[in-house]
Amino acid sequence: MSTKDEFFSHIEKGYATKGDYITMGAAMLDEEAVTNAYVKIPLKTLNRHGLIAGATGTGKTKTLQVLAENLSEKGIPVLLMDLKGDLSGIAQPSPGHPKIDERHDKIGLPFEAKGFPVEILSLSEQDGVKLRATVSEFGPTLLSRILDLSVTQEGIVAVVFKYCDDNKLPLLDLKDFKKVLQYATGEGKPEFTKEYGRISTSSTGTILRKIIELEQQGADLFFGEKSFEVDDLTRIDKNGRGYINIIRLTDIQDRPKLFSTFMLSLLAEIYSTFPEQGDSDKPELILFIDEAHLIFDEASKALLDQIESIVKLIRSKGIGLYFVTQNPTDVPNDVLAQLGLKVQHALRAFTARDRKAIKLTAENYPESPYYNTKEVLTSLGIGEALISALDEKGRPTPLAATLLRAPMSRMDVLTDAELEGVIKSSKLVKKYGEEIDRESAYEILNEKIEKAEKAAEKEKAKPKARATSRRRSTRQNPIIKVLTSATFIRGVLGVLKKVLR
Repeated sequence: MSTKDEFFSHIEKGYATKGDYITMGAAMLDEEAVTNAYVKIPLKTLNRHGLIAGATGTGKTKTLQVLAENLSEKGIPVLLMDLKGDLSGIAQPSPGHPKIDERHDKIGLPFEAKGFPVEILSLSEQDGVKLRATVSEFGPTLLSRILDLSVTQEGIVAVVFKYCDDNKLPLLDLKDFKKVLQYATGEGKPEFTKEYGRISTSSTGTILRKIIELEQQGADLFFGEKSFEVDDLTRIDKNGRGYINIIRLTDIQDRPKLFSTFMLSLLAEIYSTFPEQGDSDKPELILFIDEAHLIFDEASKALLDQIESIVKLIRSKGIGLYFVTQNPTDVPNDVLAQLGLKVQHALRAFTARDRKAIKLTAENYPESPYYNTKEVLTSLGIGEALISALDEKGRPTPLAATLLRAPMSRMDVLTDAELEGVIKSSKLVKKYGEEIDRESAYEILNEKIEKAEKAAEKEKAKPKARATSRRRSTRQNPIIKVLTSATFIRGVLGVLKKVLR
């Protein structure tokens, strides 16, 4: 048997699957694709998370697009983070190209151009489905970790939430939270001290400054109503295809705090909302987090712990998380260890640091008799990647340098008119389009303070009147005081007694 036949058998056996799967492309030997040597990812293991990594321009975004399309085709909804603004084209079919046909001939797969059901979401003032959440939904622990507070400051946040629960004060947006903090050390200080103990003004001042920092990154647009319901991410269209939900983030690349705040709240909400299901035949939802280093670079230790915890636990809810970044070292080791699928595009060795990163990356992959992993990592072309996945029994598949299939949809953005058409036809845009500002903690406390001030003014006038009347009624005339004294009376009686004698 020739080396090529042995390799074909090695890939075919290693990627055999009984259940449904996604075909990523064909395995390569000696930098040439081996036709029909399909690299397949079982749907059953897609909730084991994954990584798409590689240098700029090596094809990470197109790989993400291929995965999203094929997941949608299998009835699995997807959430994409579009930081560069080049994913909206998924809504339209590919115009095709001779090079695409040539690539697919080498792989052994027919090419079919298709558009997919798309929902455009927005965290900012851009058009699309508005993503919002209330402060109450965050809860004290998550809010404290996002603000990177000390233990003492976390305690104050917990007290604020408890006070609002006890007094039925809705915490909807950041102005509500700021108002309660100010009230705790101002007009409401006696009330807070009596019920919850003394609250330090220096601590509340620090918390307020951190909230203002978050507001400056646009968080005031995110906190509020109407809250986004995560179940709306799992919609299926009339043809049985999962919706591809694309969050437009082109205008918040320089606001990583807002991005990480949103991501963590979304993951926490999904985890608390979705039912436990363990390993099923296919996942409920797949999330792709592009430019993942934005989350990890800006995250505090407490926030990283929270992310790592969610990554470990959310798998059992049928949710898969896929991190997209330039270098695997951008992802913390504890998170990296949880990722079952790794799609590694080429890395460039321009510096000693780059060479060290390549060595570390190579060590993350299983050994193969057919590849020198370090050499392959620097020689991969555009649209080629090293792939290692998990089979249906959770075992690592053979390492495969893969010629990846081309996206079925357009590899470009939608025109303004096309984008407007997608947004106008959306049911979710209508559902979440209205911004609600109902009575909440801010308004209720302002009203309470106003009533207290009016009552204080009335009381201020009353004590003066009472004090005056009391003084008049209790003061005695000096003459009467002398005439009624015991000494005077005894003297008068003594005189009378002598007179009578």
